[in-house]
Amino acid sequence: MHHPKENPWQITSEKEIYDNPWINLTEYKVINPSGNPGIYGKVHYKNIAIGVLPLDDEFNTYLVGQFRFVLGQYSWEMPEGGGALDIDPLDSAKRELLEETGLKAQNWIEIQRLHLSNSVSDELSIIYVARGLQQFESEPEDTEQLIVHKLPFEEVYQMVNNGEITDAMTVAAVLKVRLIIVENQL
Repeated sequence: MHHPKENPWQITSEKEIYDNPWINLTEYKVINPSGNPGIYGKVHYKNIAIGVLPLDDEFNTYLVGQFRFVLGQYSWEMPEGGGALDIDPLDSAKRELLEETGLKAQNWIEIQRLHLSNSVSDELSIIYVARGLQQFESEPEDTEQLIVHKLPFEEVYQMVNNGEITDAMTVAAVLKVRLIIVENQL
């Protein structure tokens, strides 16, 4: 498909509003594509969002439950976390899987890259399926109070369909893996 290659937005000034080890918020004064002045805020993420959908030989998967501060509610999701930009994302995925579930995997497949909330952030997500699982001890971070549940993949798929799982990366991963299963590619 063909699309315009030039950016129709013009930046007239920028101001850093907030910065911490994980994110940076910048406010831009702009001329929008219609030629009118305006403002635009951008959240820059200093890590890659990493997600891992572990899938055992019986097509069970593992969900991690935790209270999400920003949402103010409990969330069930696949193992997820941040991966430093200067580290191979697969190495970050292996670390996250072990930290949160105690699992190690022999086989890894990258299934999806997503831009999360691309109207306000540049956050990139990379999602993997992990197969050939072996159980070890989990090593959660001190900020995480996690509950891990092993469930049949089809039950997790129904949880997505019923709106019980709302985490965007988990929803995308489950739907993509379901499609891969239906197409007999896994």
